[in-house]
Amino acid sequence: MAIEKTNRINALFEFYEPLLTSKQNEYIALYYRDDYSLGEIAENYHVSRQAVYDNIKRTEVILEAYEEKLHLLQQFQQQSAQTDQLLAYVEENYPEDSVLLKLVKKLEQLEE
Repeated sequence: MAIEKTNRINALFEFYEPLLTSKQNEYIALYYRDDYSLGEIAENYHVSRQAVYDNIKRTEVILEAYEEKLHLLQQFQQQSAQTDQLLAYVEENYPEDSVLLKLVKKLEQLEE
């Protein structure tokens, strides 16, 4: 469960990072991306561990609220799955069509 939550928060953070304050960005990046402990973050910013925890929890709620309203992660995941299906279909049914394969691979690159 912890890995799934970490992956989800990181994915949401990728989409909504510009909407967060600098402190929210720093704490979430350190905690989820860089795997810092609450204590390490608190020590670096000269605040209590509880202050870091509260900030991270509030930011998680904010990220989920953005996703609930904007659905950017959900749309990306759906588009990615459809692109994967399209690529598999093209590779199976049109392996000799290099133009079609290039076009589908360009679609995949747009997702990155």
